[in-house]
Amino acid sequence: MEPREHKENGPQLRDTLRLIDVDGFDLSACGGTHVARTGAIGIVAVGSWERFKGGQRIEFLCGGRALARFRSLRDAVVGGIRLLSVLPEELPASIERLQLEAKDQRRAVTALQNELARYRAEEIAASAEMIGDVRVVAQALDVDANVLKSLATAIAAKPHHFVVLTSMSEPAVVVIARAADVKVAANEILAAIIKEFGGRGGGKGELAQGGAIAAGHQKILVAAREEFIRRTHL
Repeated sequence: MEPREHKENGPQLRDTLRLIDVDGFDLSACGGTHVARTGAIGIVAVGSWERFKGGQRIEFLCGGRALARFRSLRDAVVGGIRLLSVLPEELPASIERLQLEAKDQRRAVTALQNELARYRAEEIAASAEMIGDVRVVAQALDVDANVLKSLATAIAAKPHHFVVLTSMSEPAVVVIARAADVKVAANEILAAIIKEFGGRGGGKGELAQGGAIAAGHQKILVAAREEFIRRTHL
């Protein structure tokens, strides 16, 4: 391509700017580097492409960079087929199958956790304290947030129950739930705890969850109990 001078909406460029014009396709400033012959470039490989501003953006690699990318992909594929004991062409289908199996296993684990929560909920609910006409359950458990939520939901399914469960770790996770016939809102109790100790969270009147609460579980349970009593006497 013949070099041509380029003028912007300002002072004229002092040096010649070489533009590569592929008719009807692209017009770009020449970025170099120039070679004496095309064979010096070596392999040219398209790395990726995507739609961009009404056109296409293409990434390509040349020479050593292209070979390095190829070696990286080769090593990843070889590692995958070795771990899965499949042929290269079977790798995508095998990965998809493993993903489906993992999804089914997660679903099964969740179901088992919920089933276990129903049994544990009976035991935990037995420790409830009567405050007015509400059975208040306030306990710290050495379990994760998902189990806390399952347990709180299972206990709150019982009439006249209000539940505050917190993790034993610090910063703490707190899950609060209420039965349908209890007037005190779970999210209001959680908001009072977060205001006192910090953290974040939210929810609704029936169920609320918070985390990153910088206090020991005993302080959280005492604060939740006091706030519940205060609200029952408003």
